[in-house]
Amino acid sequence: MVSKGENENLTQLEANIASVIKGKTDSIRMMIVGLLARGHILIEDVPGVGKTTLAQLLARSISCSFQRIQFTSDLLPSDILGVSIYDQSKKAFQFKAGPIFANIVLADEINRTTPKTQSALLEAMNVAQVSIDGLTHPLPQPFMVIATQNPIEFHGTFPLPRSQMDRFLMRVRLGYPSREHELVILKEQKTVGRVPVVKPVLTADEVLTMQESVIAVNVDDDLLDYITRAALATRESPKIELGVSTRGALSLRQCAQAHAYVQGRDYVTPDDVKQMIGPVWAHRIQVAQTFEGTGIGEHDDEEILTETISEVEVPL
Repeated sequence: MVSKGENENLTQLEANIASVIKGKTDSIRMMIVGLLARGHILIEDVPGVGKTTLAQLLARSISCSFQRIQFTSDLLPSDILGVSIYDQSKKAFQFKAGPIFANIVLADEINRTTPKTQSALLEAMNVAQVSIDGLTHPLPQPFMVIATQNPIEFHGTFPLPRSQMDRFLMRVRLGYPSREHELVILKEQKTVGRVPVVKPVLTADEVLTMQESVIAVNVDDDLLDYITRAALATRESPKIELGVSTRGALSLRQCAQAHAYVQGRDYVTPDDVKQMIGPVWAHRIQVAQTFEGTGIGEHDDEEILTETISEVEVPL
């Protein structure tokens, strides 16, 4: 079970972010789940709805190192990973670490840079280390990349292929605030682009301890079977060209455990799994061309995934 202190810290973590990001409780909770599940998160939405602010608030609520990388078309892999520089006084090459060497890294507008630079970041995310000139440099722990991107309808972007999207544990969308919440934002925020100061409520070591606790959350065999059957349904659906991979199935189990932990339980329920399917799987599937452009727009994948999974029997 989650201790009283851990529960209070998680509640405060959510409150820190919700004090600025109004009316987006589900999205905030998904960010916390992703952190505890040791994953990387892609925040995808239109400009100006708070993607960067959400990521910065999560990072500032934890006493850990943080770096923001603004992705542009001329950004190079070495600008992210680092580079070896020859030191004349020591007559040897010295490694100068790039901004990826932080506990939480904000990769802002990741689809504004070239596929080569995207791949360098995603490879480092996958193995939690950087190899340069034959030397391997481990990344700090905990390590989390929060990437933001605008929908591919916007010009001047390099959309991530599905194989690269699969590296992200979850995709989170914010959407526009309601009229009531937007009115509150207009009254409370006097400036644009300035992230309010929030007090850190967790340390890096506390996050690592929670991540270990998440692994111990129990998942019954009938729920593992449900995850397997749901993944199989995405692979067999005529509406889905590319179904969920085994990595995707493992990711769903991982997030269901973290979701249960955030709820204060040491066991996973069917509801934990169902609530995580959309954020964990929608960005991993490729909708068949026959069913694209059905009027659903950018939410084609979410709609078709929901329809496909609804036919899979849920354990009681």
